[in-house]
Amino acid sequence: MKKLTGITTAMVTPFAADGAVDLAAIAQLTDFLVTKGVHCLYPLGTTGEMLRLSEQERKQVAETVIKQNDRRATVYIHVGAMTQRETLALAQHAWHSGADGIGVVTPAFFGATDEELAHYFINVAQSVPEDFPVYLYNIPQCAANNLSAEVAQRVADRCPNVVGIKYSYPDYLTVNHYLTLNQETFSVVVGADRLFLPALAMGCDGVVSGVSCVYPEPFIAVWKAWQDGDIDAARRAQRRANRFCETLRNGSNMAFFKAGLAHRGIAAGSMRAPQRDLSPEAAADLINQLTILEQEAGLV
Repeated sequence: MKKLTGITTAMVTPFAADGAVDLAAIAQLTDFLVTKGVHCLYPLGTTGEMLRLSEQERKQVAETVIKQNDRRATVYIHVGAMTQRETLALAQHAWHSGADGIGVVTPAFFGATDEELAHYFINVAQSVPEDFPVYLYNIPQCAANNLSAEVAQRVADRCPNVVGIKYSYPDYLTVNHYLTLNQETFSVVVGADRLFLPALAMGCDGVVSGVSCVYPEPFIAVWKAWQDGDIDAARRAQRRANRFCETLRNGSNMAFFKAGLAHRGIAAGSMRAPQRDLSPEAAADLINQLTILEQEAGLV
């Protein structure tokens, strides 16, 4: 089973001016990221405005990414949704469509007990074959539910295809707790872009990065330097990555990502209401800042 290693890029979902999903732009973005050398594509997560899309739209995006990728990189489809029925349907669709695996966020908005969380994830994991990998996804600051290491362990014990967890909150005591679970088989990746290198030092397998959707280069540099054992180079690359993270607002507003991609010549489209695109003035200011960073990083 393919696990997440290195840079997994959380992809934006481009929308046309009329609000429709722009599948041609998704195909272009897929090519851009694969050509830049990211290790895995991860559409339809938080960066992809997942809960703004219908079930059918999500299936169309998944199919487009899988087809355009054409087995060049690993593809994990995020399938977590507001209802268990929809999550199950999206999980099975990802498997049938040829994805390498899926990510599943905790149920959102409504509070869930540990027992309910375990039951939910077990149901999802058992709805696909035992050799189809599943990553749990914990982002408590958005989902309003926190997935403890104990519950993750309970789910993994019941489901051999639950092979890891993506944790998107910068609490490294919790990361360390996840790292104690079945150390030989259970994978931990982080969603805090600015802490990619510290996570590697702790023993994590990689990052699921939204900022790398716009600027994969500094994250790839961190990974290469780490793999080469050049810690000083890895630190320098992480500092460069952090400056891009801060300029792009760390993914707090995907409009910055889409404006940044447009600046790089990639048609990232618009936001879906009620979120709005950047104003012309804000976009111009962002582009000025990014141009300076690009020059400093040798990207132009």
